[in-house]
Amino acid sequence: MPVERAPEREEALAGDGMATTAWDVVLERLTHPETPQTSWLATVRADGRPHLMPVLAFWIDGAFHVLAGEGTRKARNLAGDGRCVVALTSTKLPSIDIVAEGEAQALDDPDEVRRIADHLAGNDWPLEVRGTDLYGPHAPTAGPPPYRIYRIVPSKLFGLPGMQGMDQFQPDELPKPTRFVFGR
Repeated sequence: MPVERAPEREEALAGDGMATTAWDVVLERLTHPETPQTSWLATVRADGRPHLMPVLAFWIDGAFHVLAGEGTRKARNLAGDGRCVVALTSTKLPSIDIVAEGEAQALDDPDEVRRIADHLAGNDWPLEVRGTDLYGPHAPTAGPPPYRIYRIVPSKLFGLPGMQGMDQFQPDELPKPTRFVFGR
């Protein structure tokens, strides 16, 4: 089970010597997201074409977790190639947009599935666990049940100044474009 971890390094995207946004600021947005929050999952089709869909993404134990019905395009793509990107917007000012590159793996431990499902139930999404499958109220972005939980551990994460409310702050008050690099 992944645990909360810090990146190995932070790099300014604007050039050497430029300021970065602290990991603690980004982690606060990940662990305490606004609601509602728009999240997107980009996957790769078998023929290499990209596929982008909105999802409900939850940051738990240092990784994103998303649900997908087993017959959905995103689930089929992840089963064939786990490489993916999760992106989300933040509306809390000053806003930060987050983009994470990683690899998704379906959770195959029933106890871990139950633990994550319990967390989701705490976010008003009651789910019934049957082995590694989940059943419950239909979520338009997840497709129909049964659902699988996919854990996406980031290898890189980008924190970028969001467009929301940029005009309300001085440039030095805005988040700085930062790449966070994680080890394996």
